[in-house]
Amino acid sequence: MEAQAAQAETKIAREAQTAPSGEFEPTIVAFVCNWCTYTAADLAGTSRMIQKPNLRLVRMMCTGMVDPKYVIKALLSGADGVLISGCHPGDCHYINGNYKARRRVKLLKDILPLFGVDTRRVRLTWVGASEGNEFAATVNALVEEIRELGPIETRNLKAI
Repeated sequence: MEAQAAQAETKIAREAQTAPSGEFEPTIVAFVCNWCTYTAADLAGTSRMIQKPNLRLVRMMCTGMVDPKYVIKALLSGADGVLISGCHPGDCHYINGNYKARRRVKLLKDILPLFGVDTRRVRLTWVGASEGNEFAATVNALVEEIRELGPIETRNLKAI
């Protein structure tokens, strides 16, 4: 019974630390591979690893399917940052999907500064199915980095 009370107090304290009204809380859209990162995200959730609630998952069959226009659409729709995460290089279920994603993200990061968007708002990572802790750490680090950058300015991005 004391353990339950301690857990409840911890949860209440954690909830009380949420940002006060008016403080910037970034929204992150994550395009994740069905085979690896989505499974890691599920593992992080079922293992009750502490994660920021700022994440919105979009499950893709492969990160190679993530078109740069999806990333731009996410940013224009209110996301402050985008995470693209899939299988480790060499482990792709579709053989070369993660290499395709890497090339697309590089091109996207070359274009974004032309429209006044900081490239740190888009992150590509590799997270295996058993790496729930790595997924949680990646999300938490990205949320903190985007929080430091502040809200995104999409005025110039609309020109795309």
